[in-house]
Parts: sequence; structure tokens; C-alpha cells
Amino acid sequence: MGEEKKELTLEEAFSELEEAVAKLESEDISLEDSFLVYKEGMNILKYCNEKIDKVEKKVLQINEDGEVDEF
Repeated sequence: MGEEKKELTLEEAFSELEEAVAKLESEDISLEDSFLVYKEGMNILKYCNEKIDKVEKKVLQINEDGEVDEF
């Protein structure tokens, strides 16, 4: 996963994950290509998890303090 992935919105990242799943479900993908697509999908999934964790922490801070504090 290159640095350009860091600029993706969650919606764009989810769309890329859907594309990866479609490729993996395709019958005409080679085993080698499927490993590459799987690896890229896992990297995108990791990015999504990190982004969601940041949002979750921000929501928790709002609930605790009653205001938004940058972390």
C-alpha cells in the first residue's frame, strides 16, 4: 500500500476493498495475482481500522469532556 492510500476517505477505501473481493471471487485470477490482491486488501483494511479507531477515540473524548479536544 503506497502513501497515496493515506488520502483515501473511508468510502473510497471500502470501495477498493469491494473491488478486491470481486477480483478474488473471479474464476480467472491466477493464484499469484490473488495473493497480491489479498495483500493489498489487507493493507486497505488496516488503513480503515486505523482511521475508524481515530474517530472512535475522538467520539470517546467528546463524551468524556463534553467538548472536542484534539489528540
